Amino acid sequence: MNTEKVISGFFFILAMTINFGFVYGDPANLEYHSGYELFAAIVINLIATILKLGDKTQLGSVLLATSLVADIQLIASATVWAFAVYVMGGMNVESTVAVVSLAAGAFIANIVSVTLFIGDTLKSKR
Repeated sequence: MNTEKVISGFFFILAMTINFGFVYGDPANLEYHSGYELFAAIVINLIATILKLGDKTQLGSVLLATSLVADIQLIASATVWAFAVYVMGGMNVESTVAVVSLAAGAFIANIVSVTLFIGDTLKSKR
């Protein structure tokens, strides 16, 4: 068993599942989307990105790129939320849908990352 792969896989899959938990639900209804869950998704994605920094393979570069995309979209999602609350005076349907849509984009990047990671793990020799 490769301990490094276990830890990496744990954070990759945790990032994807927490992101899914935030995105799941009616995108126009803020009650279905927790700010704490968005914060957790950002932190776990950043940890997953840091874990990908040491991989110097071709696949490692693609995994890092997908993780950076997820990070940027989640941070943009939180920025839109903060802007709507503190500058615009509160969340409306448009800003709620924008926050959830950006997080959904990050979720897709996480799916790609986990799929590539699982494919690489299955392809690797024992």
